[in-house]
Amino acid sequence: MSRRDEPSTTSERGRAGGSGADAVTRIRAGRPTLPPSLRRVADAVIADPAGSSELSIGALAERAATSPATVLRFCRTLGFGSYPQLRLALAAAVAHERAVGGEQSALGTDIDPSDSLEQIVKKIIYNEVRALDETSRSVDPSVLGRAVDAITGARRIDIFGVGASAFVGQDLHQKLHRIGHIAFVWTDVHAALTATALLGPGDVAIGISHSGETEDTVEPLTVAAARGATTVAFTNFPQSPLAQAADLVLTTSARETPFRSGATVSRIAQLALVDCLFVAVAQRTYDAAAEALQETYTAVQRRRKRHP
Repeated sequence: MSRRDEPSTTSERGRAGGSGADAVTRIRAGRPTLPPSLRRVADAVIADPAGSSELSIGALAERAATSPATVLRFCRTLGFGSYPQLRLALAAAVAHERAVGGEQSALGTDIDPSDSLEQIVKKIIYNEVRALDETSRSVDPSVLGRAVDAITGARRIDIFGVGASAFVGQDLHQKLHRIGHIAFVWTDVHAALTATALLGPGDVAIGISHSGETEDTVEPLTVAAARGATTVAFTNFPQSPLAQAADLVLTTSARETPFRSGATVSRIAQLALVDCLFVAVAQRTYDAAAEALQETYTAVQRRRKRHP
């Protein structure tokens, strides 16, 4: 039975957005895999969480151009037991957003052609901080712990990613390599598939993709899984093809808008996950890791310019 056919568990994959995610984060993360009728409900809720939390089931159905039965099916699909539970969860998410953002909530909107440079800076920083906050609540510590266990004891670690995710993969590779782990990063699908031919039990393969739909990342991770390697996915969408191919899924929670592509806010959230993973791995072998970091730091000191 392949990983795609196996029933997922909460500890391995979690509900959309992770166990600590708020309702809006969960809905946004689950949206890409919903059928069109349920996606319309998701779009209506995401567009106005505060207003949606105050609507009757019939009113929300009308706003989403669907039926109350479809709204109820939406609730159950996303892990809300009932419509009242969805409303309560939305109200809680809105309250948290207001507490965090306060009067800056308008900064969560997309970049506008009329924005000043000061407004652009404030919007980008606000959204990156919010992505980090939501990612911290989306990550399941038990899944992160299992990924740390696997990497700590791995014979080798292969990292797959293309585009903006390739830079994140290179950062993870550099960090793991500095503390003595045999790690490789592959940004070309042909090289990645060649590398997977050498993987087996005791190895770890990590796929990084914001959308979780990048075939050049999904395919090598799927092959690595078939060869018995422990597979880890970094993605914003826990029901995506990449997540379904992985043993362990670490989710980010970045709100991408059309103007800010996957190379901005999502990259910040992915790099935060890299840091969490790296520090936790280094902690397992604290003395050896500290010595390796000092030795690699010293190795490049002579390349620094010396001030007179």
